[in-house]
Amino acid sequence: MLRLENISFEVKDEESKEIIHDISLTVPDDKLVVITGPNGGGKSTLAKLIAGIEKPTSGKIFLDDEDITDLSITERAKRGIGFAFQQPVRFKGIQVFDLIQLAKGEKISIGDACAYLSAVGLCARDYINREVNASLSGGELKRIEIATVLAKASRLSIFDEPEAGIDLWSFQNLIEVFEGMRKNIHGSSIMIISHQERILNIADDIIVLKDGSLAAHGSRDEILPTLMGTSSAVMECKMVNSVLGGGEQ
Repeated sequence: MLRLENISFEVKDEESKEIIHDISLTVPDDKLVVITGPNGGGKSTLAKLIAGIEKPTSGKIFLDDEDITDLSITERAKRGIGFAFQQPVRFKGIQVFDLIQLAKGEKISIGDACAYLSAVGLCARDYINREVNASLSGGELKRIEIATVLAKASRLSIFDEPEAGIDLWSFQNLIEVFEGMRKNIHGSSIMIISHQERILNIADDIIVLKDGSLAAHGSRDEILPTLMGTSSAVMECKMVNSVLGGGEQ
């Protein structure tokens, strides 16, 4: 279980700017949670604070009642926090098999690695010996990165806007991957940063951030109607304007 207590984060340039303001929330085990809200609301920043990429200005972060606030990203990874970047990292000179084995943290067979690739919709024989470099498309890199998260079997898997930079077919495949993860989530949890309707629709809980603050947190059935409109018919066909747009902090 992940627990945040009064988390705030500010950046200091010529003047201080608070990105996250006094957020407290709990993400229980066995849940797929989606964080959504207006662009610039602090969604990606909150994910980075949980993963250890950024450190909060104030407040505490707990994983299974252990205070991990001051732990590095490496130490948090060892405790079971996996993070998939909005733009996956390329590793020149490293093959896909090596990357999956590193994520697993132990020696695995080619067959084991291929199973993780197959789970994300990639033909294993076409990718297992590929180098993780610019020859791979954004969608391919995204799915390979998710395969590494699956291999790691994290206690908490965080995906920062997984739909970014991929085509429609790959997006459909991602939905199926997340649905599969949701069915086998036992003893762990999944957190996805997204404003895509189809991802919101598979959530157990939805967290809404606005202007760096917690605007709403509840079950999908409670929160989704407030984002999509006032009727189920509207929910099926549109997103509210406040959760559409471009870049993210």
